[in-house]
Amino acid sequence: MLDAVRQDGKRITVGADKAFDTQPFVSGCRERGIVPHVAQNTSNRRSRIDARTTRHAGYEVSQRKRKLIETLFADAKQHGVLRQVKVRGLDRVDLAFTLAMMAANLRRLARLMFMPPASATG
Repeated sequence: MLDAVRQDGKRITVGADKAFDTQPFVSGCRERGIVPHVAQNTSNRRSRIDARTTRHAGYEVSQRKRKLIETLFADAKQHGVLRQVKVRGLDRVDLAFTLAMMAANLRRLARLMFMPPASATG
């Protein structure tokens, strides 16, 4: 899949959870010229993601965005219909997923609309 999105001459990154912090995945990405923004798995072992990746500000941004996305999926599983889908067929599952993400976005939008404006610094 990574080879399909790879564009010659352009550096790309791929984000993944800590299950992808493995030597074959990380080295495979680097061989293709893809920067692996994988969450570090340091549970009783050494992570395959080293300072070549983690020292850049983009890695930290990528991890924050990954957390946001995973939070949306967890919310859709807990409050929505994604834990056990009640419909059959890819089209219907796609609609159920879209509905769950729309509901999550509406909840976020309501919260954003009533937030106090950020104070100007200067």
